[in-house]
Amino acid sequence: MAEPLGEFIRVQRGLAQLSLRQLSELADVSNAYLSQVERGLYEPSAQVLKGIAEGLQISAEELYARAGLLDEEVRRTSVEEAVRLDGRLTPDQKDAL
Repeated sequence: MAEPLGEFIRVQRGLAQLSLRQLSELADVSNAYLSQVERGLYEPSAQVLKGIAEGLQISAEELYARAGLLDEEVRRTSVEEAVRLDGRLTPDQKDAL
């Protein structure tokens, strides 16, 4: 089963080494709202997801797909593209993913 959206955002925030406060500022949402999104209490709008994606420097399409706003084929393409374009990953890490 796929990881819940809020958990995915929390994990990505940790990987980006951002505090809840830092990401909320980057995404232009309140700390409290972002915390509730991460805990699965709220489903954010596409606009909020876009802001979160920009703050995390990940594909907005990935968040849209995880939120059920895009179909699986689009998600697969965007994940592959995101891995390929991620400058933080080594070639071996990209191959593993």
